[in-house]
Amino acid sequence: MASEIEELLGFLSSPSPQLKKAAVGIVRDLTGSEDGLLSLSVHSDVALPSLSRLLSQHKEVAGPAVEALINLSQDPRLSERMVEIGLVGTVMETLYKHEASVTRLLVMLLVNLTQLDSGVASLLQVGDDKMQGLYISKIVRSFCRTSTETSEDPFEHVGSILVNISKMEAGRNILLDPKRSLLKQIIPQFDSSSLLRKKGVSGTIRNCCFDADNQLPNLLLISEFLWPALLLPVAGKKVYSEQDLSKMPLELGNALSHEREPVDDPELRKQALESIYMIVLQEAGRELYGPLMVHGYWKLAMKMRKTQRLWKHTNKSAHCWWVAVRIMKNHLRHHLEKTILSSYECFCFNHDSFQKLLYVEP
Repeated sequence: MASEIEELLGFLSSPSPQLKKAAVGIVRDLTGSEDGLLSLSVHSDVALPSLSRLLSQHKEVAGPAVEALINLSQDPRLSERMVEIGLVGTVMETLYKHEASVTRLLVMLLVNLTQLDSGVASLLQVGDDKMQGLYISKIVRSFCRTSTETSEDPFEHVGSILVNISKMEAGRNILLDPKRSLLKQIIPQFDSSSLLRKKGVSGTIRNCCFDADNQLPNLLLISEFLWPALLLPVAGKKVYSEQDLSKMPLELGNALSHEREPVDDPELRKQALESIYMIVLQEAGRELYGPLMVHGYWKLAMKMRKTQRLWKHTNKSAHCWWVAVRIMKNHLRHHLEKTILSSYECFCFNHDSFQKLLYVEP
């Protein structure tokens, strides 16, 4: 005899639109509780394919189905099962067939699925030489074309997907492929008013820069776009002198020649510094950034030591200082290195949270 859950899941395939709509609404509500999630996970072999088939339905059915899958995908085992049944491909096939509210939910589902290596591989279409990179190219185009000026931004969460895929070598290879220019396309989104978009772009750049020992030539190919994206977050709102601007690349000098809104989020500043640090570990990277790093980041470090509003972000501010010093260390090989490191030691020992700093993960 079938259980109540089995009967409910059977209604998801009912030919009656009203019955199907009612059933998917109940399933969605069940995923909002631990007991409901547990009950559905026991019958995941039926629940997941049934919900997946509803993604192509009208929004009154597709919307609750996606919400249910999002909640279920928080369990890594269920998320893995979703990838196995081809849910990534199903999402991509239906992504552009719905209005913004459902599209946004589908993108959020992809965020959860790409937290798994298998989900990333599925989205990248790894193993299919003819199709590899097609899905990610499509959503990058959508990410770059949609506007944040409207009330709904259906592709806002694509930034989180890009962070997830850039954790894998295959993802970085596709993003940094000069023929695709995907990283180059997304960098301007750092200027978006959406903090979620900014963090997505910043985190993606950081992950790509952590592979600088292998990807430096491709990173340098887009250096004119990387310059502003990496340096403006830590440049504050100061208008630089003509003497300072003359030492900078034209595209960076133009951006720093007028007042601008500072980037206050400490996470964005930290990621920018980490990205630059990984680049200047390479000889070609040091040649690119040149003496500006010493001059600019010494000023940054001193500013961060004095800026009171950053003290409430103790760990991240101190970490930014630490990274800035390490960036300069790669440029200095003589007496200035000792001077800077001594100043850093003074900063640490004068800071009332030095013991906390010891446990900050680099």
